Amino acid sequence: MLSDRLASIPGVSVLIQEPLSLHTRFGLGGPASLVCDASTEAACIEAFRMIQADGGLRMIMGGGTNLVVSDSGFRGAILRYTGARIERNDMRLRVESGSVLQDVVDTSIRFGLKGLETMTGIPGLVGGALYGNAGAYGRSIQELVECVHATDGNGITAFRNEDCRFRYRSSIFKDRKQWIILSTELRFIAGDKAELTEKAAGIRAIRDAKYPPTMKCAGSIFKNLLFAELSPAVQAQIPPPLIREGKVPSAWFLEQAGVKGLRRGDIQVATYHANLVYNDGAGTASDLVWVIGELKRRVRERFGFDLEEEVQYAGFES
Repeated sequence: MLSDRLASIPGVSVLIQEPLSLHTRFGLGGPASLVCDASTEAACIEAFRMIQADGGLRMIMGGGTNLVVSDSGFRGAILRYTGARIERNDMRLRVESGSVLQDVVDTSIRFGLKGLETMTGIPGLVGGALYGNAGAYGRSIQELVECVHATDGNGITAFRNEDCRFRYRSSIFKDRKQWIILSTELRFIAGDKAELTEKAAGIRAIRDAKYPPTMKCAGSIFKNLLFAELSPAVQAQIPPPLIREGKVPSAWFLEQAGVKGLRRGDIQVATYHANLVYNDGAGTASDLVWVIGELKRRVRERFGFDLEEEVQYAGFES
């Protein structure tokens, strides 16, 4: 059996029929047929090859922060790379993709390395942050990336910053899901440790008030909009103060569509933030998908365009 062959690889552990609700920020999702965790690059590459050779459905998974899994689960093999080493070399950090992003933020601040402090409080792993080009307060992780090491099961390839094709909340890895991100090298500039600590604490307080750590949510559901890509008719409706760094908050469009407080079962849109959808108890993925679809429908009817989700889907037929 595939599970037995995978479990024989040093550095690999296997879970069978593991509920994905235990591994997603929404706390939703049925079981995966198989979850394979690899703790070293060699183990990850060997496991990936073995899963590919098996020919069944497969998925690469990180921390599950932005993942919506079907209530019926995922009928296939899930591979996760869990390597989490963080190594400093002067003004650089070499970080394995299984590292918790907050641990990397804290490490950079401890060494007086400036550039990642604005991302304090963002949940998830470094691999996911690279995959979706995570960012906050006008900064994105792409600004720090020197290179990313990834595998498609055939050795390790180094992607320079320009090779990663970073753009707003996206990268080449989101387009080519057959690649697994293994590590990255981040380059910083010198900063004052006390100032970085104070700035991070202020950002963390704001984020925790908006997205409490215990809340079952993925943060913002939809990407913000690039003002230049909107039609002139829509641009004319947007109050100028809302436009920051060329972007318009999705929350504004959602507010105009009257979605605050919308609820289906235990899935609710926050009453104080229209781009925040959370599981208020025993919600279901089907209800979450319905709510997301309803938000998109209302904005489409009001403004004539589709919002784009930040979340990814797994286990759904379409």
